[in-house]
This record gives sequence, C-alpha cells and structure tokens, in this order.
Amino acid sequence: MKEIRKKFLSLLAVCLGATLGAFAQKGYNDMEQLTVNENVSSIITASEPIRLVDISTDSIAGDKPLENVIRLKPKTGNHKDGEVMGVVTIITERYRVQYALIYTRKLEEAVTDKEVELVERNAFHNPDVSMSTVDMVSYAMKVWNSPARYRSTFTTQNKMTMRLNNIYVVGEYFFIDFSVDNKTNLPFDIDELRVKLQDKKQQKATNVQTIELKPALVLDRSVRFKKGYRNIIVLKKMTFPNDKVLSIELSEKQISGRTISMNLDYEDVLAADAFDTLLLREQ
Repeated sequence: MKEIRKKFLSLLAVCLGATLGAFAQKGYNDMEQLTVNENVSSIITASEPIRLVDISTDSIAGDKPLENVIRLKPKTGNHKDGEVMGVVTIITERYRVQYALIYTRKLEEAVTDKEVELVERNAFHNPDVSMSTVDMVSYAMKVWNSPARYRSTFTTQNKMTMRLNNIYVVGEYFFIDFSVDNKTNLPFDIDELRVKLQDKKQQKATNVQTIELKPALVLDRSVRFKKGYRNIIVLKKMTFPNDKVLSIELSEKQISGRTISMNLDYEDVLAADAFDTLLLREQ
C-alpha cells in the first residue's frame, strides 16, 4: 500500500509540474495577435505609462509618440500573407503584455487602433517603480482636497503671490501643493514650471550652483490662468544642506515674460514627515 501511495504522489507531482509549466510558457498561438501592414500605422495604447518596449524583429519599425502609446509598422511588404513577423513586448509600471505580429496584405485587416485590455495584462512587479502614476494621481487628489496647513511660506512678485499650501510625504515621494494669486488684469500664459535646488545666498551669478529637478508628476497641465492657479508636484524624496533651498518657479511666455518663484527651506520639507500617516488614513 505504501508503495502504491508513493507512486501516486510521484505521478501527481509530475502532472502538477507539467501543468504549471504549460501555464508559465507561451507560444505564438497563445498570444493575442495583431495584424500589421507596411501602409498602416498600428497604434497600441496602454492604460498607464509604458516603461519598456521590445520588438523581437528588425522588420518592424516602432516608436513611442506618447508615454502610454506605441506605434508599429512593417518596414517593407516583402512578407507572406499570415506570416508571423515577431513579438512586441510592452512593460508598463504594473503589468506586461505581448502580441504576436501577423503580416496581412489586405489593408482593411490591419489593426489601426488597439487598447490593451484588462484580460490581456499580466501583473508585473517593476523594481524601478516604487509608486505607479495611477497611485500618485490618487494621492495628489487627496492632497488637493485637504485643507491648507501652511500659512507663512509665500512670496510676492509682479502683483502676484505664490503660496505653499501643503507638503506631504508618501513612501519615497514629496507631494508639494502650491498656489498663485494673480492680482493683475493680465492672464498668465505659462511657459515653464521649473523646480530647482539652488544656493540660498547668491552673491555672483558665476558662482551660483543650481540643480534642475524633474518632477515625477505635475498634476495640473494647464497653460493659462486669469486670477488663480493651483498645482501639486511630486518629487523624489531627498535631503539637502541648510545653505540650499528648493525653488519652485513659474515663468510666462514672451512678450510680457513675468516670473514668480518661491523658495522652500529644508525645515519646510522636514515638516512633511508628520503628515504621512494622516494622508494614508484619509484614503
């Protein structure tokens, strides 16, 4: 009896291994297929920013016109109808998907617009992404809906006032909430929103050390405002010495070319740590 039981368990283990192997591996026939043609641009749209695209063949040209969009097209028409040209692998912040690219001679059969569907997505832990854009936007909206906790950090220039409303920290990121009041009758046409780490005291222009910082997220992409403007920027968490300041600068398009900026001391940034738990509790 024991011998029979051992054989049964061994057979069961082999069957389970074979089943798991079958699920873990995919061939062309298991993939979603996209038909392509050299005279048609095939657009694939993901639900979130695309971090990596791999096209397994040089016969397909591709680019990424937008952060969540890729564009594919065969370079030539020297292929057989129904020929498998290769595989495109798309990795986003939270999932990956693969499509087999099938050549078609008929223009009407070529895919022009394809959205990555929920059932096609394979969950993927991207080690380079500690917080997805979707989660960042969700936290930023919670910051937007929270009352202002800072009252004394502001600057006034050109009859405009830039004011710090809140700083939160979640995970590895700072969420900085600021606003601008325009007391003039001239609308402000935004040219650039810049974030810099620079010297607190600037004596000579040649000696100024400035580091440009790229926000991980800018919540509001508006390019014009009349009286009021508010935005939330997300920055990777950092430390900096007391002789440096974090500068937020909003500049206007020419011809008027107005500029307003606000400097944050490290003490302002340190105060953000106290709000981490509060923000998480408000979910």
